[in-house]
Amino acid sequence: MDEQELITKLIAGDETAFRETVRAFHSSMTYVARAIVGPGSAADVVQDAWISVIKSLPQFESRSSLKTWVLSIVSNTAKSYLRKQGRMIAMGDAQDIENVGLNHDRFLNDGHWANPPRAWDMNTPEHLLGSEQLREQIFKTISELPENQRAVLMLYDLEQLSFDEICNILEITDSNCRVLLHRARTRVWQAIEHLQAR
Repeated sequence: MDEQELITKLIAGDETAFRETVRAFHSSMTYVARAIVGPGSAADVVQDAWISVIKSLPQFESRSSLKTWVLSIVSNTAKSYLRKQGRMIAMGDAQDIENVGLNHDRFLNDGHWANPPRAWDMNTPEHLLGSEQLREQIFKTISELPENQRAVLMLYDLEQLSFDEICNILEITDSNCRVLLHRARTRVWQAIEHLQAR
């Protein structure tokens, strides 16, 4: 169903539409909440955000996608939670944008590979074992990323949101968003290379 039809059904209280929406958005909402309040309070924030989403749906004006709007509500709910707790929001770590952990031996000045990662042999039995190890290593590395880096990586690479959408949701600058994404990707590549070197 298209987005307007989904919104109409949600406003009407259609349980199937609500289940589909939860299935589609819940993991992204959790990434955003964890990035702002940490893992301990993320579930409470997401639950409160769902209540706000349901109450506010009749006022949704379609100036952004439904998903971006929902994620913005999560972000605002998380920040309100922090204010109530008297805690500071610390999303940004891009003050040192000159020092983004870039491996200058790996990239040319134009951003292209100078020294690309080794190719994997896709046709060997070892590859099948390696791909399972690789998948485990990638998920482990992502789970160990700082929350803000993980949120940007997941929202950009997995959820395929634009930088503008992520910046609006997390209320960070474009340069901060790019630095966080670069740092997250660099950690993942380092983990892959470490596994390849074994």
